[in-house]
Amino acid sequence: MKSKTIVGVIGICALLVMVAAKLGDWSTSESSTHVPELEPRVIVEVAPVIVGSITESIQAVGTLEAIASITVRPEIAGVIRRIHFQDGQVVERAAPLVELDPEELQSQVTQAAAEEKMALVTYERLKRITDEQSAIVPAQQMDEARMAWHAASANRHLYAARLKKTVIRAPFNGTLGLRRVSVGDYLQPGQDIVNLEDLTTLHVDFKVAEAWLSRLHVGQTLTLTTDAFPNTTFEGQVTAIDPRVDAVNRTIAVRAVIPNPEGTLRPGLFVTVLLTVGEDPRALLIPEEAEFLRQEKTMVFRVEEQTVRLKEVTLGARERGMVQVRAGLSEGDLVVRTGTHKLRDGALVSVKPSE
Repeated sequence: MKSKTIVGVIGICALLVMVAAKLGDWSTSESSTHVPELEPRVIVEVAPVIVGSITESIQAVGTLEAIASITVRPEIAGVIRRIHFQDGQVVERAAPLVELDPEELQSQVTQAAAEEKMALVTYERLKRITDEQSAIVPAQQMDEARMAWHAASANRHLYAARLKKTVIRAPFNGTLGLRRVSVGDYLQPGQDIVNLEDLTTLHVDFKVAEAWLSRLHVGQTLTLTTDAFPNTTFEGQVTAIDPRVDAVNRTIAVRAVIPNPEGTLRPGLFVTVLLTVGEDPRALLIPEEAEFLRQEKTMVFRVEEQTVRLKEVTLGARERGMVQVRAGLSEGDLVVRTGTHKLRDGALVSVKPSE
């Protein structure tokens, strides 16, 4: 009898434990359904959209070229008798560079001069006879004698011009490059001898987007830099704007001249051009770190009360860590400055106090 009582008590206890467990599960389920957990806030640093002055400029790249640049070549064939220059020498206009053997052409000039003299003597004799009326000279014979004289004179001038070309001269002031010939070489017409560059003034061609067309004009100043002289800035001036817009790339070609009196810069250098097109005294500015790319669009997070919203913006010039906002924000708007990678559209945030 006593054992039956113990078994009954144990059964009642087990039943109470099961009921208690059920009640606990129900209570937990009800609690999770009606009391949702609060979303954690992300602490962010914000910055206001401010109004300030910013210099609007265009950055482009180009290659320096000499205003005057040629490769010296002969117009006639011949053997080099003398070379009058050294590699890298600075020469003046009309300075002799190379002299070809003139003997053959000199002989041709002498022969042509003798033929001209003979033709002139023949013509003058026939003219004197006609003037004295001592004999009748047919008009055709007179014409033939006159034409023979003119042809001989032209032939002499031709050979004299060829003889003059045996001395090859510098067409302008400049700096010579490395010579490619030696004394005794037989030159063909058009064969390279040496390059000649005018280094006192260089020009650079670069392209800008068509949207800047209304802001471009001849005479604008610009600065350029090059890796060859990383700590030096050079100044130039726009001298020409191509009247045609590239229909494929939607760009405009611009040419600028860069004074180079010391010969520091050299043709062929790769340069970065910075062209100033104006100044906006009331530009909307935000820190550069506030912007980011998402799906190939420039975006920022704008703070609206305690949440953030994605906002697409159009940006302009950059200066001293600030970037101009052309569209998408207004003065006084707050944008997230740091921590944008932790945010999503509509996220709750807490603004970090400014130090």
